[in-house]
Amino acid sequence: MTETITAGGAVFTRLKALGVDYVFANSGTDFPPIIEGLAEARSNGIALPKALVIPHEHAAMGMAHGYYLMTCRAQAVMLHTNVGLSNGVIGAINAACEHVPILLMSGRTPVTESGRFGARTVPIAWGQEMRDQTALVRESCKWDYELRFPEQVAGLLDRAHAIASSTPKGPVYLSLPRETLCEPCPRDGLDGPPAIAPVVGAPNPEAIRTAAEWLAGARSPLVIAQRGSGDADSFTAFADWAEDWGIAVCSWWATHLAISTEHPCHVGADPGPWLAEADVVVVLDSLAPWWPDRHPLADGAKVINIGPDPVFSRFPVRNFPSHLSIAGENRLTVPALIAAMRGLARDEAAVAARRARLAGASEATRTAIRAKAADTARGITKGYVSLCLGEALDGLKASVFSELGTQLGVLKRTDHRSWFQEPHSGGLGWSFPCAMGAQLAEPDRICVATLGDGSYMFANPTVCHQIAEALALPVLVVIVNNEEWGAVRGSVAGLYPQGHAARANDMPLTALKPSPDFAMTASASRAWSRTVTDPAELHGAIEAALRVVREEKRQALLDVKVLPD
Repeated sequence: MTETITAGGAVFTRLKALGVDYVFANSGTDFPPIIEGLAEARSNGIALPKALVIPHEHAAMGMAHGYYLMTCRAQAVMLHTNVGLSNGVIGAINAACEHVPILLMSGRTPVTESGRFGARTVPIAWGQEMRDQTALVRESCKWDYELRFPEQVAGLLDRAHAIASSTPKGPVYLSLPRETLCEPCPRDGLDGPPAIAPVVGAPNPEAIRTAAEWLAGARSPLVIAQRGSGDADSFTAFADWAEDWGIAVCSWWATHLAISTEHPCHVGADPGPWLAEADVVVVLDSLAPWWPDRHPLADGAKVINIGPDPVFSRFPVRNFPSHLSIAGENRLTVPALIAAMRGLARDEAAVAARRARLAGASEATRTAIRAKAADTARGITKGYVSLCLGEALDGLKASVFSELGTQLGVLKRTDHRSWFQEPHSGGLGWSFPCAMGAQLAEPDRICVATLGDGSYMFANPTVCHQIAEALALPVLVVIVNNEEWGAVRGSVAGLYPQGHAARANDMPLTALKPSPDFAMTASASRAWSRTVTDPAELHGAIEAALRVVREEKRQALLDVKVLPD
Protein backbone atom coordinates (compact mmCIF):
# COMPACT_ATOMS: atom_id res chain seq x y z
CA MET A 1 0.00 0.00 0.00
CA THR A 2 1.35 3.42 -0.97
CA GLU A 3 2.23 5.59 2.00
CA THR A 4 0.39 8.92 2.05
CA ILE A 5 0.55 12.32 3.70
CA THR A 6 -2.00 15.12 3.79
CA ALA A 7 -1.66 17.41 0.79
CA GLY A 8 -0.98 20.18 3.30
CA GLY A 9 2.08 18.32 4.55
CA ALA A 10 3.12 17.45 1.00
CA VAL A 11 3.41 21.15 0.13
CA PHE A 12 6.20 21.69 2.68
CA THR A 13 7.97 18.47 1.74
CA ARG A 14 8.13 19.54 -1.90
CA LEU A 15 9.22 23.09 -1.05
CA LYS A 16 12.18 21.62 0.83
CA ALA A 17 13.18 19.63 -2.25
CA LEU A 18 13.04 22.83 -4.31
CA GLY A 19 15.57 24.53 -2.04
CA VAL A 20 13.18 26.69 -0.04
CA ASP A 21 14.59 27.48 3.41
CA TYR A 22 11.69 29.40 4.93
CA VAL A 23 7.94 29.70 4.58
CA PHE A 24 6.80 33.06 5.91
CA ALA A 25 3.29 32.26 7.04
CA ASN A 26 0.24 34.06 8.39
CA SER A 27 -2.19 31.31 9.20
CA GLY A 28 -5.99 31.11 9.27
CA THR A 29 -8.89 28.69 9.26
CA ASP A 30 -7.69 27.20 5.95
CA PHE A 31 -4.45 26.04 7.60
CA PRO A 32 -5.48 22.96 9.70
CA PRO A 33 -4.21 20.44 7.10
CA ILE A 34 -0.99 22.48 6.74
CA ILE A 35 -0.45 22.55 10.49
CA GLU A 36 -1.32 18.85 10.85
CA GLY A 37 1.17 18.04 8.10
CA LEU A 38 3.89 20.05 9.84
CA ALA A 39 3.27 18.28 13.13
CA GLU A 40 3.24 14.88 11.41
CA ALA A 41 6.55 15.62 9.65
CA ARG A 42 8.10 16.77 12.92
CA SER A 43 7.05 13.59 14.72
CA ASN A 44 8.53 11.48 11.90
CA GLY A 45 11.78 13.44 11.69
CA ILE A 46 11.13 14.68 8.13
CA ALA A 47 13.16 17.77 7.19
CA LEU A 48 11.02 20.67 6.02
CA PRO A 49 11.54 24.38 5.39
CA LYS A 50 11.24 26.34 8.60
CA ALA A 51 7.73 27.73 9.02
CA LEU A 52 7.82 31.20 10.59
CA VAL A 53 4.82 32.88 12.20
CA ILE A 54 4.62 36.37 10.70
CA PRO A 55 1.85 38.47 12.28
CA HIS A 56 1.19 40.57 9.16
CA GLU A 57 1.25 39.59 5.50
CA HIS A 58 3.08 42.70 4.32
CA ALA A 59 5.98 41.80 6.61
CA ALA A 60 5.98 38.23 5.28
CA MET A 61 6.34 39.46 1.69
CA GLY A 62 9.04 41.97 2.62
CA MET A 63 11.06 39.35 4.48
CA ALA A 64 10.92 36.95 1.53
CA HIS A 65 12.07 39.84 -0.68
CA GLY A 66 15.02 40.65 1.60
CA TYR A 67 16.03 37.00 1.97
CA TYR A 68 16.25 36.71 -1.81
CA LEU A 69 18.43 39.82 -2.09
CA MET A 70 21.05 38.09 0.04
CA THR A 71 20.77 34.52 -1.26
CA CYS A 72 19.34 34.70 -4.82
CA ARG A 73 16.99 31.85 -3.83
CA ALA A 74 13.22 32.15 -4.01
CA GLN A 75 11.38 31.68 -0.72
CA ALA A 76 7.74 30.92 0.02
CA VAL A 77 4.96 32.97 1.57
CA MET A 78 1.72 31.36 2.72
CA LEU A 79 -1.29 33.53 3.57
CA HIS A 80 -4.90 33.18 4.68
CA THR A 81 -7.53 33.10 1.88
CA ASN A 82 -8.52 36.38 0.20
CA VAL A 83 -8.11 38.66 3.20
CA GLY A 84 -4.55 37.54 3.83
CA LEU A 85 -3.74 37.68 0.14
CA SER A 86 -5.05 41.23 -0.07
CA ASN A 87 -2.62 42.29 2.66
CA GLY A 88 0.19 40.72 0.66
CA VAL A 89 -0.64 42.47 -2.61
CA ILE A 90 1.70 45.43 -2.06
CA GLY A 91 4.57 43.03 -1.46
CA ALA A 92 3.72 41.20 -4.69
CA ILE A 93 3.71 44.50 -6.59
CA ASN A 94 7.11 45.39 -5.14
CA ALA A 95 8.56 41.97 -5.96
CA ALA A 96 7.23 42.05 -9.52
CA CYS A 97 8.70 45.49 -10.13
CA GLU A 98 12.13 44.36 -8.90
CA HIS A 99 12.14 40.89 -10.55
CA VAL A 100 12.20 39.15 -7.18
CA PRO A 101 10.91 35.55 -7.26
CA ILE A 102 8.52 34.57 -4.47
CA LEU A 103 6.39 31.42 -4.22
CA LEU A 104 3.18 33.04 -3.00
CA MET A 105 0.36 30.84 -1.80
CA SER A 106 -2.87 31.41 0.03
CA GLY A 107 -5.70 29.20 1.11
CA ARG A 108 -9.04 29.26 -0.63
CA THR A 109 -12.21 29.13 1.40
CA PRO A 110 -13.90 25.71 1.15
CA VAL A 111 -16.10 25.32 -1.89
CA THR A 112 -18.39 22.75 -0.30
CA GLU A 113 -20.85 23.47 2.49
CA SER A 114 -21.05 19.92 3.84
CA GLY A 115 -20.39 16.29 3.05
CA ARG A 116 -16.65 16.59 2.44
CA PHE A 117 -13.75 16.59 4.88
CA GLY A 118 -12.58 20.21 5.12
CA ALA A 119 -15.95 21.67 4.12
CA ARG A 120 -17.20 24.98 5.52
CA THR A 121 -17.70 25.32 9.24
CA VAL A 122 -17.61 28.91 10.53
CA PRO A 123 -19.33 31.93 8.89
CA ILE A 124 -16.15 33.39 7.42
CA ALA A 125 -16.00 30.40 5.06
CA TRP A 126 -18.99 31.98 3.32
CA GLY A 127 -17.88 35.57 3.77
CA GLN A 128 -14.40 35.06 2.33
CA GLU A 129 -15.37 33.39 -0.92
CA MET A 130 -14.56 35.33 -4.10
CA ARG A 131 -15.40 34.67 -7.74
CA ASP A 132 -11.82 35.39 -8.71
CA GLN A 133 -9.50 35.48 -5.70
CA THR A 134 -6.42 35.35 -7.92
CA ALA A 135 -7.39 38.66 -9.51
CA LEU A 136 -5.95 40.33 -6.41
CA VAL A 137 -2.41 39.47 -7.55
CA ARG A 138 -2.71 38.38 -11.18
CA GLU A 139 -1.15 41.55 -12.64
CA SER A 140 1.86 41.13 -10.37
CA CYS A 141 2.46 37.41 -10.84
CA LYS A 142 4.11 35.62 -13.74
CA TRP A 143 1.91 32.55 -13.28
CA ASP A 144 -1.09 31.56 -11.22
CA TYR A 145 -3.14 28.42 -10.70
CA GLU A 146 -5.27 26.58 -8.16
CA LEU A 147 -4.45 23.20 -6.67
CA ARG A 148 -7.28 20.91 -7.80
CA PHE A 149 -6.10 17.45 -6.72
CA PRO A 150 -3.60 16.39 -4.03
CA GLU A 151 -1.42 14.43 -6.46
CA GLN A 152 -0.70 17.72 -8.28
CA VAL A 153 1.34 19.17 -5.40
CA ALA A 154 4.80 18.23 -6.66
CA GLY A 155 4.16 19.07 -10.31
CA LEU A 156 2.55 22.43 -9.67
CA LEU A 157 5.17 23.55 -7.16
CA ASP A 158 7.93 22.50 -9.55
CA ARG A 159 6.32 24.55 -12.29
CA ALA A 160 5.75 27.52 -9.99
CA HIS A 161 9.36 27.49 -8.80
CA ALA A 162 10.76 27.18 -12.33
CA ILE A 163 8.67 30.05 -13.67
CA ALA A 164 9.40 32.30 -10.70
CA SER A 165 13.15 31.65 -11.05
CA SER A 166 13.27 32.06 -14.85
CA THR A 167 14.51 35.22 -16.56
CA PRO A 168 12.97 37.70 -15.92
CA LYS A 169 12.27 36.50 -12.40
CA GLY A 170 9.17 37.39 -10.40
CA PRO A 171 6.47 36.18 -8.02
CA VAL A 172 4.02 33.38 -8.81
CA TYR A 173 0.79 32.44 -7.06
CA LEU A 174 -0.92 29.17 -6.17
CA SER A 175 -4.24 29.03 -4.36
CA LEU A 176 -4.88 26.11 -2.02
CA PRO A 177 -8.50 25.02 -1.40
CA ARG A 178 -8.97 23.56 2.06
CA GLU A 179 -10.76 20.39 0.95
CA THR A 180 -7.87 19.54 -1.40
CA LEU A 181 -5.29 20.17 1.31
CA CYS A 182 -7.17 17.73 3.57
CA GLU A 183 -6.97 14.87 1.07
CA PRO A 184 -4.24 12.23 1.23
CA CYS A 185 -1.31 12.61 -1.14
CA PRO A 186 1.26 9.93 -2.07
CA ARG A 187 4.60 10.48 -0.29
CA ASP A 188 6.56 8.82 -3.06
CA GLY A 189 8.68 11.28 -5.05
CA LEU A 190 7.95 14.33 -2.93
CA ASP A 191 11.59 14.65 -1.91
CA GLY A 192 13.01 14.01 -5.37
CA PRO A 193 14.92 16.56 -7.48
CA PRO A 194 13.00 19.33 -9.30
CA ALA A 195 11.39 18.14 -12.51
CA ILE A 196 11.63 21.51 -14.30
CA ALA A 197 14.75 23.65 -14.58
CA PRO A 198 14.40 27.45 -14.68
CA VAL A 199 15.33 29.38 -17.82
CA VAL A 200 18.48 31.46 -17.38
CA GLY A 201 18.53 34.28 -19.92
CA ALA A 202 21.88 34.87 -21.63
CA PRO A 203 22.70 37.65 -24.12
CA ASN A 204 22.65 37.37 -27.89
CA PRO A 205 26.34 37.26 -28.99
CA GLU A 206 25.68 39.32 -32.12
CA ALA A 207 23.98 42.05 -30.10
CA ILE A 208 26.85 42.01 -27.60
CA ARG A 209 29.37 42.50 -30.44
CA THR A 210 27.39 45.45 -31.77
CA ALA A 211 27.17 47.05 -28.31
CA ALA A 212 30.91 46.53 -27.82
CA GLU A 213 31.73 48.23 -31.11
CA TRP A 214 29.45 51.19 -30.36
CA LEU A 215 30.99 51.69 -26.94
CA ALA A 216 34.59 51.24 -28.09
CA GLY A 217 34.09 53.92 -30.73
CA ALA A 218 32.12 56.31 -28.51
CA ARG A 219 33.39 59.78 -27.81
CA SER A 220 31.39 60.19 -24.58
CA PRO A 221 29.85 56.88 -23.37
CA LEU A 222 27.50 56.76 -20.39
CA VAL A 223 25.98 53.93 -18.33
CA ILE A 224 22.84 54.54 -16.27
CA ALA A 225 22.39 51.70 -13.80
CA GLN A 226 19.49 51.24 -11.38
CA ARG A 227 19.32 47.57 -10.45
CA GLY A 228 22.95 46.69 -10.00
CA SER A 229 25.53 45.10 -12.26
CA GLY A 230 24.92 41.45 -11.41
CA ASP A 231 26.62 39.22 -8.86
CA ALA A 232 29.77 39.90 -6.82
CA ASP A 233 32.11 38.90 -9.64
CA SER A 234 30.40 41.00 -12.30
CA PHE A 235 30.16 43.91 -9.83
CA THR A 236 33.95 43.89 -9.52
CA ALA A 237 34.47 43.40 -13.25
CA PHE A 238 32.07 46.23 -14.08
CA ALA A 239 34.01 48.68 -11.90
CA ASP A 240 37.33 47.70 -13.51
CA TRP A 241 35.84 47.96 -17.01
CA ALA A 242 34.35 51.41 -16.40
CA GLU A 243 37.73 52.70 -15.24
CA ASP A 244 39.68 50.97 -17.99
CA TRP A 245 37.54 52.54 -20.70
CA GLY A 246 36.78 55.79 -18.91
CA ILE A 247 32.99 55.33 -18.98
CA ALA A 248 30.74 57.52 -16.85
CA VAL A 249 28.33 55.60 -14.58
CA CYS A 250 25.23 57.33 -13.19
CA SER A 251 23.06 55.95 -10.36
CA TRP A 252 19.76 57.73 -11.08
CA TRP A 253 17.22 56.39 -8.52
CA ALA A 254 19.35 53.28 -8.00
CA THR A 255 17.60 50.45 -6.14
CA HIS A 256 20.77 48.31 -6.11
CA LEU A 257 24.39 49.37 -6.11
CA ALA A 258 26.08 48.89 -9.48
CA ILE A 259 29.36 50.62 -8.64
CA SER A 260 31.02 52.11 -5.57
CA THR A 261 29.99 55.65 -4.72
CA GLU A 262 33.74 56.36 -4.41
CA HIS A 263 34.64 55.05 -7.87
CA PRO A 264 36.36 57.63 -10.08
CA CYS A 265 33.83 57.01 -12.86
CA HIS A 266 30.74 57.25 -10.66
CA VAL A 267 29.29 60.63 -11.59
CA GLY A 268 26.46 60.57 -9.03
CA ALA A 269 22.71 60.51 -9.29
CA ASP A 270 22.05 63.25 -11.87
CA PRO A 271 22.18 61.99 -15.48
CA GLY A 272 21.38 65.39 -17.00
CA PRO A 273 24.85 66.84 -17.73
CA TRP A 274 26.15 63.50 -18.97
CA LEU A 275 23.15 62.68 -21.17
CA ALA A 276 23.50 66.06 -22.84
CA GLU A 277 26.86 65.05 -24.30
CA ALA A 278 26.66 61.24 -24.47
CA ASP A 279 26.82 59.67 -27.93
CA VAL A 280 26.27 56.08 -26.63
CA VAL A 281 24.09 55.43 -23.58
CA VAL A 282 23.83 52.02 -21.90
CA VAL A 283 20.63 51.70 -19.89
CA LEU A 284 21.59 48.87 -17.53
CA ASP A 285 18.51 47.25 -16.00
CA SER A 286 16.79 50.60 -15.46
CA LEU A 287 13.02 50.97 -15.50
CA ALA A 288 13.06 54.76 -15.92
CA PRO A 289 16.66 55.85 -16.65
CA TRP A 290 16.03 59.59 -16.81
CA TRP A 291 13.31 62.24 -16.52
CA PRO A 292 12.02 62.67 -20.08
CA ASP A 293 10.88 66.28 -19.67
CA ARG A 294 14.09 67.34 -17.96
CA HIS A 295 16.88 65.21 -19.42
CA PRO A 296 17.09 65.42 -23.23
CA LEU A 297 19.29 63.04 -25.18
CA ALA A 298 22.01 64.44 -27.40
CA ASP A 299 21.19 64.50 -31.12
CA GLY A 300 22.10 61.21 -32.75
CA ALA A 301 22.80 59.39 -29.48
CA LYS A 302 22.50 55.60 -29.60
CA VAL A 303 20.74 53.93 -26.66
CA ILE A 304 21.39 50.32 -25.61
CA ASN A 305 18.97 48.76 -23.12
CA ILE A 306 20.40 45.77 -21.22
CA GLY A 307 18.70 43.65 -18.57
CA PRO A 308 16.57 40.61 -17.80
CA ASP A 309 13.71 42.31 -19.67
CA PRO A 310 15.28 45.31 -21.44
CA VAL A 311 11.98 46.60 -22.83
CA PHE A 312 10.10 46.03 -19.53
CA SER A 313 7.25 44.25 -21.28
CA ARG A 314 4.91 44.07 -18.29
CA PHE A 315 4.65 47.87 -18.03
CA PRO A 316 1.98 49.36 -20.34
CA VAL A 317 3.87 52.57 -21.16
CA ARG A 318 7.65 52.84 -21.28
CA ASN A 319 8.78 54.63 -24.42
CA PHE A 320 12.44 55.29 -23.71
CA PRO A 321 14.41 54.68 -26.92
CA SER A 322 16.25 51.39 -27.38
CA HIS A 323 18.26 51.21 -30.58
CA LEU A 324 19.72 47.94 -29.35
CA SER A 325 18.02 45.68 -26.78
CA ILE A 326 19.97 42.90 -25.05
CA ALA A 327 18.14 40.45 -22.80
CA GLY A 328 19.85 38.35 -20.16
CA GLU A 329 20.83 38.13 -16.53
CA ASN A 330 23.20 40.98 -15.61
CA ARG A 331 25.71 38.53 -14.14
CA LEU A 332 26.08 37.05 -17.64
CA THR A 333 25.54 40.09 -19.85
CA VAL A 334 28.01 42.42 -18.12
CA PRO A 335 30.97 39.99 -18.37
CA ALA A 336 30.03 39.16 -21.98
CA LEU A 337 30.12 42.85 -22.93
CA ILE A 338 33.43 43.34 -21.12
CA ALA A 339 34.95 40.36 -22.92
CA ALA A 340 33.69 41.56 -26.30
CA MET A 341 35.39 44.94 -25.82
CA ARG A 342 38.69 43.40 -24.81
CA GLY A 343 41.23 44.03 -27.56
CA LEU A 344 39.06 46.41 -29.62
CA ALA A 345 40.88 49.39 -31.10
CA ARG A 346 40.63 52.62 -29.15
CA ASP A 347 42.22 56.04 -28.91
CA GLU A 348 44.32 55.62 -25.75
CA ALA A 349 44.96 59.35 -25.37
CA ALA A 350 41.23 60.14 -25.63
CA VAL A 351 40.36 57.40 -23.13
CA ALA A 352 42.99 58.65 -20.68
CA ALA A 353 41.73 62.23 -20.96
CA ARG A 354 38.13 61.07 -20.44
CA ARG A 355 39.16 58.99 -17.44
CA ALA A 356 40.94 61.95 -15.85
CA ARG A 357 37.96 64.25 -16.47
CA LEU A 358 35.55 61.75 -14.90
CA ALA A 359 37.75 61.32 -11.85
CA GLY A 360 37.80 65.06 -11.29
CA ALA A 361 34.06 65.43 -11.79
CA SER A 362 33.33 62.44 -9.54
CA GLU A 363 35.46 63.82 -6.72
CA ALA A 364 33.96 67.29 -7.10
CA THR A 365 30.42 65.90 -6.93
CA ARG A 366 31.09 63.90 -3.78
CA THR A 367 32.82 66.79 -2.12
CA ALA A 368 29.99 69.21 -2.91
CA ILE A 369 27.09 67.03 -1.79
CA ARG A 370 28.86 65.97 1.41
CA ALA A 371 29.86 69.53 2.26
CA LYS A 372 26.23 70.55 1.90
CA ALA A 373 25.11 67.58 4.02
CA ALA A 374 27.57 68.51 6.78
CA ASP A 375 25.91 71.91 7.28
CA THR A 376 23.79 71.56 10.43
CA ALA A 377 23.27 75.27 11.13
CA ARG A 378 19.48 74.84 10.86
CA GLY A 379 19.31 71.33 12.29
CA ILE A 380 19.54 67.71 11.20
CA THR A 381 18.82 66.94 7.53
CA LYS A 382 18.46 63.65 5.66
CA GLY A 383 21.79 64.46 4.11
CA TYR A 384 23.47 64.73 7.50
CA VAL A 385 21.98 61.41 8.63
CA SER A 386 23.29 59.87 5.40
CA LEU A 387 26.75 61.33 5.94
CA CYS A 388 27.01 60.17 9.55
CA LEU A 389 25.69 56.68 8.82
CA GLY A 390 28.10 56.23 5.91
CA GLU A 391 31.02 57.15 8.14
CA ALA A 392 29.87 54.80 10.91
CA LEU A 393 29.43 51.84 8.52
CA ASP A 394 32.67 52.39 6.62
CA GLY A 395 34.67 49.17 6.57
CA LEU A 396 31.88 47.05 8.05
CA LYS A 397 29.98 44.27 6.32
CA ALA A 398 26.67 46.10 6.10
CA SER A 399 23.62 46.59 3.90
CA VAL A 400 21.43 49.68 3.96
CA PHE A 401 17.78 49.34 2.94
CA SER A 402 16.66 52.89 2.27
CA GLU A 403 13.03 53.87 1.83
CA LEU A 404 12.74 57.61 1.33
CA GLY A 405 15.45 57.68 3.99
CA THR A 406 19.17 58.10 3.36
CA GLN A 407 20.77 59.41 0.17
CA LEU A 408 23.16 57.34 -1.92
CA GLY A 409 26.34 59.24 -2.66
CA VAL A 410 26.14 61.32 0.48
CA LEU A 411 25.99 57.92 2.16
CA LYS A 412 29.21 56.11 1.27
CA ARG A 413 28.55 52.63 -0.12
CA THR A 414 31.27 50.61 -1.79
CA ASP A 415 30.45 46.88 -1.75
CA HIS A 416 28.19 44.55 -3.67
CA ARG A 417 24.82 44.22 -1.84
CA SER A 418 25.61 47.19 0.40
CA TRP A 419 22.74 49.37 -0.84
CA PHE A 420 19.09 48.74 -1.68
CA GLN A 421 16.39 51.35 -2.22
CA GLU A 422 12.63 50.98 -2.23
CA PRO A 423 11.21 49.46 -5.44
CA HIS A 424 9.97 51.93 -8.02
CA SER A 425 6.48 50.52 -7.53
CA GLY A 426 6.33 52.59 -4.34
CA GLY A 427 4.71 50.03 -2.04
CA LEU A 428 5.66 51.64 1.26
CA GLY A 429 6.65 49.79 4.40
CA TRP A 430 9.23 47.75 2.45
CA SER A 431 12.59 48.50 4.05
CA PHE A 432 12.03 47.31 7.65
CA PRO A 433 10.77 43.79 6.82
CA CYS A 434 13.21 43.55 3.91
CA ALA A 435 16.11 44.26 6.26
CA MET A 436 14.80 41.55 8.59
CA GLY A 437 14.69 39.02 5.75
CA ALA A 438 18.26 39.92 4.81
CA GLN A 439 19.33 39.60 8.45
CA LEU A 440 17.74 36.15 8.60
CA ALA A 441 19.75 35.14 5.53
CA GLU A 442 23.08 36.56 6.78
CA PRO A 443 23.19 36.77 10.58
CA ASP A 444 26.71 38.24 10.58
CA ARG A 445 25.78 41.16 8.30
CA ILE A 446 24.73 44.54 9.71
CA CYS A 447 21.31 45.26 8.22
CA VAL A 448 20.09 48.85 8.48
CA ALA A 449 16.63 50.05 7.48
CA THR A 450 16.52 53.81 6.91
CA LEU A 451 13.05 55.16 6.27
CA GLY A 452 10.78 58.11 6.68
CA ASP A 453 8.24 58.32 9.46
CA GLY A 454 5.40 57.63 7.05
CA SER A 455 7.15 54.53 5.67
CA TYR A 456 7.82 53.32 9.21
CA MET A 457 4.10 53.49 10.00
CA PHE A 458 3.30 51.68 6.75
CA ALA A 459 5.62 48.86 7.82
CA ASN A 460 3.30 47.91 10.71
CA PRO A 461 6.11 48.62 13.18
CA THR A 462 4.57 46.81 16.15
CA VAL A 463 4.49 43.67 14.03
CA CYS A 464 8.03 44.13 12.70
CA HIS A 465 9.52 44.76 16.13
CA GLN A 466 7.71 41.67 17.46
CA ILE A 467 9.22 39.58 14.64
CA ALA A 468 12.69 41.00 15.24
CA GLU A 469 12.49 40.07 18.90
CA ALA A 470 10.95 36.64 18.31
CA LEU A 471 13.56 35.66 15.70
CA ALA A 472 16.46 37.49 17.41
CA LEU A 473 17.12 39.66 14.35
CA PRO A 474 19.42 42.55 15.38
CA VAL A 475 18.41 45.02 12.70
CA LEU A 476 19.04 48.73 13.08
CA VAL A 477 16.13 51.00 12.15
CA VAL A 478 16.87 54.67 11.51
CA ILE A 479 13.79 56.86 11.08
CA VAL A 480 14.39 60.18 9.34
CA ASN A 481 11.37 61.82 10.89
CA ASN A 482 10.20 65.02 9.19
CA GLU A 483 6.59 64.63 10.40
CA GLU A 484 5.18 64.70 6.87
CA TRP A 485 4.77 62.93 3.56
CA GLY A 486 7.93 64.55 2.21
CA ALA A 487 7.71 62.85 -1.18
CA VAL A 488 4.17 64.18 -1.67
CA ARG A 489 5.17 67.70 -0.71
CA GLY A 490 8.15 67.51 -3.06
CA SER A 491 5.96 66.31 -5.91
CA VAL A 492 3.50 69.18 -5.41
CA ALA A 493 6.31 71.74 -5.27
CA GLY A 494 7.83 70.24 -8.42
CA LEU A 495 4.63 70.58 -10.43
CA TYR A 496 3.50 73.90 -8.93
CA PRO A 497 6.70 75.65 -7.75
CA GLN A 498 4.96 79.02 -7.50
CA GLY A 499 1.55 77.63 -6.56
CA HIS A 500 -0.59 78.22 -3.51
CA ALA A 501 0.40 74.91 -1.89
CA ALA A 502 4.14 75.57 -2.25
CA ARG A 503 3.73 79.00 -0.66
CA ALA A 504 1.51 77.77 2.18
CA ASN A 505 2.95 77.39 5.66
CA ASP A 506 1.19 74.05 5.96
CA MET A 507 0.68 72.17 2.69
CA PRO A 508 -2.65 70.29 2.64
CA LEU A 509 -2.68 66.49 2.93
CA THR A 510 1.03 66.13 3.79
CA ALA A 511 1.43 66.63 7.55
CA LEU A 512 1.93 63.69 9.92
CA LYS A 513 1.68 65.63 13.15
CA PRO A 514 1.78 65.04 16.02
CA SER A 515 4.45 62.39 15.55
CA PRO A 516 4.08 59.29 17.74
CA ASP A 517 6.90 58.40 20.09
CA PHE A 518 8.49 55.79 17.85
CA ALA A 519 11.15 55.00 20.43
CA MET A 520 8.39 53.72 22.72
CA THR A 521 6.98 51.57 19.91
CA ALA A 522 10.34 49.86 19.59
CA SER A 523 10.92 49.56 23.33
CA ALA A 524 7.62 47.69 23.68
CA SER A 525 9.48 44.78 22.06
CA ARG A 526 12.56 45.30 24.24
CA ALA A 527 14.51 47.06 21.48
CA TRP A 528 17.23 49.59 22.33
CA SER A 529 15.85 52.94 21.19
CA ARG A 530 16.69 56.61 21.29
CA THR A 531 15.26 59.86 19.93
CA VAL A 532 17.79 62.30 18.46
CA THR A 533 17.11 66.03 17.98
CA ASP A 534 20.59 67.56 18.33
CA PRO A 535 23.05 67.24 15.41
CA ALA A 536 25.91 66.99 17.90
CA GLU A 537 24.40 63.77 19.32
CA LEU A 538 23.86 61.91 16.04
CA HIS A 539 27.33 60.41 15.58
CA GLY A 540 27.34 59.04 19.12
CA ALA A 541 23.81 57.72 18.85
CA ILE A 542 24.60 55.79 15.66
CA GLU A 543 27.73 54.31 17.22
CA ALA A 544 25.79 53.29 20.31
CA ALA A 545 23.08 51.66 18.21
CA LEU A 546 25.67 49.77 16.17
CA ARG A 547 27.25 48.45 19.36
CA VAL A 548 23.88 47.07 20.43
CA VAL A 549 23.23 45.26 17.15
CA ARG A 550 26.82 43.98 16.84
CA GLU A 551 27.63 43.04 20.41
CA GLU A 552 24.28 42.40 22.10
CA LYS A 553 22.68 41.01 18.93
CA ARG A 554 19.56 43.00 19.72
CA GLN A 555 17.42 45.24 17.52
CA ALA A 556 17.88 48.99 17.83
CA LEU A 557 15.99 52.07 16.66
CA LEU A 558 16.93 55.72 16.22
CA ASP A 559 14.12 58.24 15.76
CA VAL A 560 15.98 61.18 14.22
CA LYS A 561 14.07 64.45 13.97
CA VAL A 562 15.03 65.99 10.62
CA LEU A 563 14.16 69.14 8.71
CA PRO A 564 11.92 68.90 5.64
CA ASP A 565 13.93 68.50 2.43
